[in-house]
Amino acid sequence: MAPPQAIPVQAQASHASQGPDAPQAPLASQDFPGPQTAHAPQTAHAPQAGHDHAPQAGHAPTQPQPQPQTSAPQAASEAPRTLQYRFDGPEDAPVLVIGPSLGTTWHMWDRQIPELAQHWRVFRYDLPGHGGAPAHAAPSVAELGDRLLATLDGLGVQRFGYAGCSIGGAVGADLALRHPHRVASLALVASSPRFGSADEFRQRGVIVRTNGLEPMARTAPERWFTPGFAAAQPAIVEWAVQMVRTTDPGCYIAACEALAAFDIRDHLGRIGVPTLVLVGAEDKVTGPAEARTLVAGIPDARLALVPGASHLAPVEQPAAVCDLLLTHFSTAWQDAPAALPAPPLVPGPPTPATPFAPVAEIAAAPLAPEAAGRLPDDRYERGTKVRREVLGDAHVDAANGSADAFTEDFQELVTRYAWGEVWNRDGLDRRTRSCITLTALVASGHLEGLAAHTRAALRNGLTPAEIKEVLLQTAVYCGIPAAGAAFSVAQSVIQEETTPPA
Repeated sequence: MAPPQAIPVQAQASHASQGPDAPQAPLASQDFPGPQTAHAPQTAHAPQAGHDHAPQAGHAPTQPQPQPQTSAPQAASEAPRTLQYRFDGPEDAPVLVIGPSLGTTWHMWDRQIPELAQHWRVFRYDLPGHGGAPAHAAPSVAELGDRLLATLDGLGVQRFGYAGCSIGGAVGADLALRHPHRVASLALVASSPRFGSADEFRQRGVIVRTNGLEPMARTAPERWFTPGFAAAQPAIVEWAVQMVRTTDPGCYIAACEALAAFDIRDHLGRIGVPTLVLVGAEDKVTGPAEARTLVAGIPDARLALVPGASHLAPVEQPAAVCDLLLTHFSTAWQDAPAALPAPPLVPGPPTPATPFAPVAEIAAAPLAPEAAGRLPDDRYERGTKVRREVLGDAHVDAANGSADAFTEDFQELVTRYAWGEVWNRDGLDRRTRSCITLTALVASGHLEGLAAHTRAALRNGLTPAEIKEVLLQTAVYCGIPAAGAAFSVAQSVIQEETTPPA
């Protein structure tokens, strides 16, 4: 089927230079120059992965590759509300936006560009602090979406298709929910309505804040690739490690916080555009179970399971991913504006099967839970949210789980008053509140709460060195014995929380 009607784009970028100093794209280096900005670090160049239409690792292509029109990537050094981006493909083609995964750059999509750019004007962007992009951290998925829209608005792009991997998929889903008139069709690759647990991602932020990005870089290959691929493609593995190492740590931590807070499980039924949910069969990060949750909740969604792929399926199985994206966006693009009532919460008839196998059936949407009899106090709801963000789900679940008829009112009081009112006030930031809380616990001798609030301090952004300074200050004003006991508790917690995974 022919691609949809073109959406004019205001071309504001000149053609990319091929100068000798320009870094080359890691996955398709002969066809696509790398970022031409002063912010782009030199990174390792990964070879072509082995595929039927791809050259062998370390060798030039045996067949000429398509040469789409390529625009120079743009830097956002003076515009922190926008994103670093690049265009590939004809200027008069409809726009297809492609988003990256956490810790990667737009080069993770290089192998799909030659074919996609024959049909669409492909817009790729980097996350803040990734790929040499300016390090203006974005604290939420919604903020990333807003910056993306601001960038597209500046280019005159109103309606577009969207494909994104992992956090890039989260941005696409968020846009489809908040700005449905902008998104014509959606592909969620290795994505999820909720990424693991909030504790998991905030713990990752604590490790990076304490140890830098090396622990994340070292473990990236096992999260991103199947063991067989990693063994056969060591140069691509090294490229992946270097991508993480050259990411800005503060922006990486902010992205972890954004994923920790992201949860659209109750809103999937409002995604009203045709959606392809694509997942690697061996993905251990956001695997088939998470993909099926997306398909069950989105009314017009289909599932594509890619064999022999883990989390970065576009890198590991580029041909299969490209074929699936071509088919989806060529057949499921909505040209009519979506200004529009919300779609029904139950899926309609399944769309015809594509020739790409295996494509799973769409499961029925889960039934909405029955409404509770009593609306909760708004302060209790706010307090529950803040309490979980600061102390972690595990701590709050344990406290609630141990409550009985005798103590449940006290737990509600703590949540509503301490967390819904005091901790929720704007007068002090959470780092400062953690400093005060640690000091108060030492001064009052209530060391039973010190371990939980040491963990909270790390999650709120204090480093182990800053916690040490707080406890040294308590030694002067609260006494050496009290501070000594506090150091013992805090030392144990810090060692546990900041030790990178093996």
